Amino acid sequence: MEQDSPRKRDSPLVGGSLLILVPGILGGVAALPILTAGSLWPGLFWWRHAEILSLLSGGAVYLAATGLLLWVRRPIRRFLHSTRQIDVLAQTPAPAARSRDELDRLEGVFDQVVELLSAMDARALFPNMVGESRAMRAVFSQLLKVAATDATVLLLGESGVGKELAALSLHEKSGRAKGPFVAVNCAAIPEGLLESELFGHERGAFTGAVARKIGKFEKAAQGTLFLDEIGDMPPETQAKILRAIESRQFERVGGGKPLRLDVRVVAATHRDLPEMIRQGRFREDLYHRLNVFPVRLPPLRDRREDIPLLAGRFLEGFRPGARLSVEALQRLLAHDWPGNVRELKNVLERATVLAGGDEIAPRHLPGLSGQGPAEATAGDEAADLDSRLAAYERTLIEAALSRTGGVQSRAAALLGIKERSLWHRVKKLGIAVGPFRGQGG
Repeated sequence: MEQDSPRKRDSPLVGGSLLILVPGILGGVAALPILTAGSLWPGLFWWRHAEILSLLSGGAVYLAATGLLLWVRRPIRRFLHSTRQIDVLAQTPAPAARSRDELDRLEGVFDQVVELLSAMDARALFPNMVGESRAMRAVFSQLLKVAATDATVLLLGESGVGKELAALSLHEKSGRAKGPFVAVNCAAIPEGLLESELFGHERGAFTGAVARKIGKFEKAAQGTLFLDEIGDMPPETQAKILRAIESRQFERVGGGKPLRLDVRVVAATHRDLPEMIRQGRFREDLYHRLNVFPVRLPPLRDRREDIPLLAGRFLEGFRPGARLSVEALQRLLAHDWPGNVRELKNVLERATVLAGGDEIAPRHLPGLSGQGPAEATAGDEAADLDSRLAAYERTLIEAALSRTGGVQSRAAALLGIKERSLWHRVKKLGIAVGPFRGQGG
């Protein structure tokens, strides 16, 4: 695609349109009061002095405004030139002659830079959590706010969205980062053993207790205790968890000596706890005690722009240098991922094995539904044609952006449309370009 010259690519603040328009307006505003005063009070000035004074004042203001704009535009021009050198402006369309288009382009440049800086900030703060979408950056913001406190956190979200990884990241950003991080899956431990697993037991507390056992609460002292799948905890254990959190004390099973509780509790569940409370399956008082600071992690289908990043991270771990074809990536972006990130990881691991040393193609994704968002909403009476087309359009654009490393000029060529058209579509659909940068080949 033909590259525009720097002069053609200049925005109004960098080009000459505002250098003429703005000083002219300011100069006219400065001259107008003198002319008006000379017309209303003829004796105020000598003959034709009003015209001379208005010209002098208007000219002085014009020159001053022009000099100010010339001084202001220098750092802006350096900024835009620098961003072109690092390929930030390669994704923006060539401006038209109209000033409105130029202003739109300049606004788009700053939007992209802000988006890029925000994504870089998310990547630096949470290197273990892959996600640069707006939905995930909102989660990161919440985690940062609560990490500085000792408040109890309740992580909500579907199975497979990465709640344990979020809990670990929260621990690493907290004041307890030097302490242990202990995770307990409440659904994986038999009901009769859960209490002993959490609080420990004394020797002889029950049949088989041949020695004292330290529970998870003690092991997590001065650190973080992560209670995963809290909704699967039996009611009897719920009551003891509540008592321990409120009193900051607990006892081992079979023991009578209270022990001090010095842990931060982070709980997680994929269940609807308010509905379980209505059914009498979960204690309301424990829910309110855990729900001090709820954080909901979005499902993968609500942050599809993170799929290329996740896929790249997983493939690099399975087979360094493994690549996805654009058709395979389109298949990944189109899938609804009911199993979320965990399902994506398993699918890519299987695809890596099937592909061997070849590029991963759709044939290496057996069992993965090819039904895209457009078809998936076909049976939904609330979804109209525009929403279905927009979902399918988003899928194609994201696949092209991932293939080209986020460079819109190349993505537009891949899609067979003009660069300006792609830029407007990206802006209309709210697609974040930053996460795709560096993913292409």
